[in-house]
Amino acid sequence: MSLILFLLLFGIHLTHGAVNMYQSKEKVDVFVNKVGPYANIHETYHFYSLPICRPEKIIHKSLSLGQVLEGDRVAESTYIIHFGENMARGSLCGDVALDLADTERLIRAIEEDYYFEIIIDDLRVRNFLGFIEESKQVFPHIHRIFLYTESIISFEINEKNQIINIDLKMVHESAVEIEEGKGFSVDFQYSVKWNKTNKTLSSRPSDGQVLFSTRSMHIHWLSVINSVLLVLLLIMFVALILFSAVRRDLAQYNEGDEQDLLMDNGWKTVAMDVFRKPKHPMLLSAILGVGTQFLIITSIILIIASFNILNLHRHGMLNTILIFLYALTSFIAGFVSSSKYAQLDGKNWIVNVHLTMGLFAAPMITVWTINNSVAWVNNSTQALPWTTVSIVLLIALIIGYPLAIMGAILGSSLSKKYEAPCRTRNVPRQIPALPWYHSTPSFCIVAGFLPFSAISVELYYIFSTIWGRETYTLFYMLAIVFCIVLWVTASISIGLTYSQLNAEDYHWWWRSIFNGGFVQLIKLFAIHKRICLFPCAQQSNQ
Repeated sequence: MSLILFLLLFGIHLTHGAVNMYQSKEKVDVFVNKVGPYANIHETYHFYSLPICRPEKIIHKSLSLGQVLEGDRVAESTYIIHFGENMARGSLCGDVALDLADTERLIRAIEEDYYFEIIIDDLRVRNFLGFIEESKQVFPHIHRIFLYTESIISFEINEKNQIINIDLKMVHESAVEIEEGKGFSVDFQYSVKWNKTNKTLSSRPSDGQVLFSTRSMHIHWLSVINSVLLVLLLIMFVALILFSAVRRDLAQYNEGDEQDLLMDNGWKTVAMDVFRKPKHPMLLSAILGVGTQFLIITSIILIIASFNILNLHRHGMLNTILIFLYALTSFIAGFVSSSKYAQLDGKNWIVNVHLTMGLFAAPMITVWTINNSVAWVNNSTQALPWTTVSIVLLIALIIGYPLAIMGAILGSSLSKKYEAPCRTRNVPRQIPALPWYHSTPSFCIVAGFLPFSAISVELYYIFSTIWGRETYTLFYMLAIVFCIVLWVTASISIGLTYSQLNAEDYHWWWRSIFNGGFVQLIKLFAIHKRICLFPCAQQSNQ
């Protein structure tokens, strides 16, 4: 049922995003979207929040759930463009009289490098509102602010009358200087040029014009191949150590006499303690359930995106799919968590399934509430309207919550009681004093940095997409790196668990969780330092 619902939703989205074929002199719709400071991609405001050209009645375009989540607020514009018809210096809205308050708002926007975004034929084109000229840096300092009043929109069209590319240029020479403390009048003008091209539809940009400058996404095959070779060597190394060491120990154990067994040490001495049930089994089961859920969500998204089904022209599609996938895979989270909890003799499965549902949702909702409140106070388009919040909550309550309950019931009924392969001691064995490098923090650092080193190169592009102006399209490369991380994490976790048991420390349940998850803390540290590691490029004032 869940698969059918997902395929139905996916099929609906596939019908969107087709490239239009225009007739001669047919009107081309131009929509305005948002404005915001270039240095902060997550601070955006409605296009008409600035005192610039606006129609008498603002008509908003209906948006998908994903577009609203991205902060889009698309509305009709005053541009009048007809297909194939050149135009020179058409007036956008006539003379606009700006008072002192409007002037101050424009000055602040230009000083903060505000850009604006318009959408034509599903292609997003962007540019700055104005620029600043600085001269005589010592004394007297001259600080001049200019507002762009003229733009040139150049279209590239093919033989099938399809728009292949759009270029938006601001005319530097016609910019108007804004003086502080004075109002002024301005006439915004635009020109339209149409150019024939032999480019095919495959040459159409991924997301319109990448903001102001295009930087190609180079495929670092060399680094990926290097990571793959390191992973293969690591897996072979771990397998060689484990198989040879364990086989040798078992041979000695089976052939030794009773005196040798009593004097033996290493992992064999904790054989009757290693299968003890962990502390806090409910929380451990919930972590395993949520982890399995996100592992499946990530795998499905990467598989879909690797086959180029997630076309970036279908704006917001990824966000919509993520929300529905999270709701649908709640069944898996409830099933895995409940089955593991039942194996560990857990009785209160109702509390367990609610803990599983809230383990990710509760912190996420808390952070989102704070972020959304700040955006709402500042009238940012990043603040979600109550209708969108209601839709997301209904999806979680109507689809996600019942599926999680169904998965928990099925997991509890199908799970078998946990049976250790050997008898467990009545009295736990005392763990010997271990050196510092056998401590949990030491193991976590080793377990975290090795997987992080395998994904550090790709993280640059991901951070550039989340906090910068790049568009990530190499999903198949991300899928390869994702597999590498899984291999490295699994291999290093197995090796560290063996080392822990060999040191006669049998508390391996929670340490295995910490070892595998510490790479996330390192990534969070890298995210916190993103401003230093991946600074946003600033606008050139030359």
